[in-house]
Amino acid sequence: MEKITSADGTTLAVDRTGSGPALVLVGGAFNDRSTVAGAADALAGSYTAWTYDRRGRGESGPLGPWPGGEAAVEAEIADLAAVVAAAGGDAVLVGHSSGAQLVLEAAARGLPARRVVAYEPPYIVSGRAPAGTDLADRLATLPPAEATVLFLTEGVGVPAEAVEGMAGSPEFGFMQQVAHTLPYDAALGWVAALPGLARVSVPTLVLDGGDSPEWMRAGAAAVAATVPGATYRTVPGEDHAILHRPEVLAAEVSRA
Repeated sequence: MEKITSADGTTLAVDRTGSGPALVLVGGAFNDRSTVAGAADALAGSYTAWTYDRRGRGESGPLGPWPGGEAAVEAEIADLAAVVAAAGGDAVLVGHSSGAQLVLEAAARGLPARRVVAYEPPYIVSGRAPAGTDLADRLATLPPAEATVLFLTEGVGVPAEAVEGMAGSPEFGFMQQVAHTLPYDAALGWVAALPGLARVSVPTLVLDGGDSPEWMRAGAAAVAATVPGATYRTVPGEDHAILHRPEVLAAEVSRA
């Protein structure tokens, strides 16, 4: 593990493995660098794969007071830029879920990238009720358990009864530990941000899983239709939990 410093002084914990062109992996909500480590290992034969704890997670620096949605997005793009700079200033950017939204938004704002790979960026365009545009601000006011429930139900669309069934489980306990970071994920999820992805000017691959919910697949298709020249591909038999099968994701990233 190494430490680097973002533009505002926040320290970021990073790992790297392998050799070859730089590739940065970015996880989504409830994730830290450990959850993308398997994909990094699977890609290490072809790339120098970098992973990092997004701010407020794992061994990276703590979050300060909630800065508001746009400032939160800018801070996370600055963090990603710091990782890319440490990796040599140019990298393949691979994101999962809200991590996919982050790499897309960063590329749209001009962060140097050789290529972007986005797995199921969770934009809500059809198939379910949209999340409120103030979701990030509401999450920032709630204690961990309530924030976790709100994010899962309104942000992810998990049925309330299913969330109730998670209560008391180790999984729910882990989610609460990182619930303070959820406003940052929600800030990336505004449908209004989708048209801005037309500014992405690097080769982009958008992936989804054939067994994923239709609303997630619709969001991925909408991203691919918005980013100029993007390639859209469905991974048969996969769903949003593809990080549990890192060799499958690595194979898709490595395909021409």
